[in-house]
Amino acid sequence: MALVTHGDQKYKNSEKLAEANDWPGLSIEHRKFEAGRQATPVPICTELVMLLSGGGMVCRAGNGEVQKSLARPGMSYLVPVGTQESHLELSDRMECLHLYLPPALLDHSALADFGIDPAKVEIAYAHGLADQVLFHICSPLRDLLHRPHQPTDALFVEGIQVALAAHLLGNYTIDRWRAPDRSPALDPRRLQRVLDYIEASLGSDIRLEDLAAQACLSPYHFSRLFREATGLSPHRYVTDRRVHAARQELARDHLSLVEIALEFGFGSQANFTRVFRKAANLTPGQFRELCCGQAEVKSDRSDTALRRDCA
Repeated sequence: MALVTHGDQKYKNSEKLAEANDWPGLSIEHRKFEAGRQATPVPICTELVMLLSGGGMVCRAGNGEVQKSLARPGMSYLVPVGTQESHLELSDRMECLHLYLPPALLDHSALADFGIDPAKVEIAYAHGLADQVLFHICSPLRDLLHRPHQPTDALFVEGIQVALAAHLLGNYTIDRWRAPDRSPALDPRRLQRVLDYIEASLGSDIRLEDLAAQACLSPYHFSRLFREATGLSPHRYVTDRRVHAARQELARDHLSLVEIALEFGFGSQANFTRVFRKAANLTPGQFRELCCGQAEVKSDRSDTALRRDCA
């Protein structure tokens, strides 16, 4: 039986780009948001939101707590089942991956097997999580939404669910998670200058010194503050943005692999293939074939529907 979720009720002014709800313990959505306020119904399951692209201020209030954070790709937010949210507002456009999990991540017998007290497994209302482990557990699910289903998907998702439940229970229950103490941070305006520079320079050689200069900081201090702000090193962030841009161009199927490699700063097709495969577990050619195959399936379905309507 599919998991019942609250996404359509909560995110009425968003665009749902893709979804998958074929599994009893996990439902996934890819949504695109404009700036503005969102509805705040009481969630009927636990929700994990991971920012894929875009960014800006996320202001939310729930369970008597007000939270404000500068969201950047890779950051995550937790909304436990039953959270009484009163405010949720985004300052800019964002694309997010939404994972909906059962109210109880594991049943009581499974918790007992691992010596976990069921009374202490309430998930925290946590925000702005720059958690690399969480990102690497969840990010493969993004590609799952944008390719044809495979027979092994259920096994793949089951493994993700177990890993995700273990990580959340080990780090983000109410007795374990604490909001980090405030420390010197990269000013949002400086950070935005850096991010804009990166987006405009993906096809060029982007040096650490150039990024630090945009923030008016030394390379050492910039690297530390950038990682604190985004959860990623400058090099990793630039690589992720290049791969993201390449994904979009591969799906359009307009440029050759060599042209994409040069267009987005990979230097050569061989390096493009190496970096892309490491990030997506597919070569650029395989990713393009999947995208084109999925587009053909959608086109065939549309043609069938049109013929049926005209009959």
